[in-house]
Amino acid sequence: MANQSSSNPILCASFNQDSSCFAIGTKDGIKIFDSNTGRLCYERAIGAFSIVEMLFTSSLLAIVGAGEQPSLSPRRLCLFNTMTGAALRELNFLTSILAVRMNKKRLVVVLQEKTYIYDINSLAILDTIDTVPNVKGLCAFSPSLDGCFVALPASTTRGSVLLYNVMELHSHCEIDAHRSPVAAMVLSSKGMYIATASEQGTIIRVHLVSDATKSYSFRRGTYPSNIFSLSFAPSVELPDILVATSSSGSVHAFSLGFALCQRSRRSSIILGSIIPESVSDALDPAHHDVLHNAAPAGVKSYAVVRKVDRVADSSTSEIVACRATISMVTYNGYFQEYNLNINNRDEYSWSLEREFNLLTVIADNSISS
Repeated sequence: MANQSSSNPILCASFNQDSSCFAIGTKDGIKIFDSNTGRLCYERAIGAFSIVEMLFTSSLLAIVGAGEQPSLSPRRLCLFNTMTGAALRELNFLTSILAVRMNKKRLVVVLQEKTYIYDINSLAILDTIDTVPNVKGLCAFSPSLDGCFVALPASTTRGSVLLYNVMELHSHCEIDAHRSPVAAMVLSSKGMYIATASEQGTIIRVHLVSDATKSYSFRRGTYPSNIFSLSFAPSVELPDILVATSSSGSVHAFSLGFALCQRSRRSSIILGSIIPESVSDALDPAHHDVLHNAAPAGVKSYAVVRKVDRVADSSTSEIVACRATISMVTYNGYFQEYNLNINNRDEYSWSLEREFNLLTVIADNSISS
């Protein structure tokens, strides 16, 4: 996620594919942290970067300069080895690189009107996707080799999303998710579900990728807000939780996994068959909770659900609660980690477990992988 405001010290932030680590780019260089401990495990002061993407916990980084130094062009992608401190390969483009995604087989590079698919080992170009103007470089990526999709905006006037199978190299489907253009989207880790928010930011919808059908519709709020990030909890099938951060400085958590939400889903399906979608969305129960003032209003933030533990009643084995660990990077320079508990009555409770300044942390025993 690249930053659009030069006033913040962090220019970009990204978690790796399993959220075990995260990287930030600043005007001075790159820092990589362990999500579990908060330890700074790699740093390199080599200039300003607008994109820093990790490949799991390997020594491979995909980095793109912010253009503040002549040697760090926003049109050049560098595959960088943190172990040796050397560039492995470079790819140059005619226009600025807006997003990069990777897994163990594929490299995806997003430009304003084209998206390139590469074999990550040989760097042979496999396909080129012509897209509508995508000035923000919006994309979502599921790193699983079995359900590996990239999602891209399919319209500049409506909230349509193109889903492309990156392993099989063909378009999978197009989802008409919103009436106004998409502002944020995320795929679940196995590529089964996609969540989207429009530029209005009031409704968040979840679609099943296999047949492009709407599974959930959540009302985030009544007033428009910029959605900065969306994140599913890790799960093989239906994730338990979806979180969103917004320009209000709040973190929103939506429950997908409990029976109460399943009843809501069935009700929405019945309502949807007899009344317009816009009305049924307005009637949808929120089924979510808001943590206010997690970040200053207007400051970009990026949150992920790192893990979810289900708590069962020892006598009945019934799931009575789930406990989620939510990590967040704010672009004014802070890391926060929250525990979120949700019981089977759809009651939420938040607790702040850790918070520290990312810019002042000093590596105690740096590693390079």
